[in-house]
Amino acid sequence: MKKIEVIIRKTRFNEVKDSSHEAGIEFFSFWEVRGVGQAREGRVYRGIVYDTSSIERMFIAIYCREKYVKPAVDAILKSAKTGSVGDGKIFISNIEDGYRIRTGERGDKSVYLDGQE
Repeated sequence: MKKIEVIIRKTRFNEVKDSSHEAGIEFFSFWEVRGVGQAREGRVYRGIVYDTSSIERMFIAIYCREKYVKPAVDAILKSAKTGSVGDGKIFISNIEDGYRIRTGERGDKSVYLDGQE
């Protein structure tokens, strides 16, 4: 099993969500996060532009079988890209084990329901 962690622009979240489902990813978790990077976003308050050092982004965590990693990454790259600094990052790591709490299923069976992949 793999864990795919994605940090993207908030404005691209719906596109990434839709393309992930088309790539076979049935479930993922997401959080609104703030970070510091090379991109800078200005805020306007009463006609004055303020440069903010923290940037609003979406953090997505996907747990999947190995065979879904490439389709998911390809879908995210295609749907999240704007071509500008600050498009985001994708990180992939190994998952040693997992359990479905309801049934006690272990390993990659804990990620997908039998017969529904």
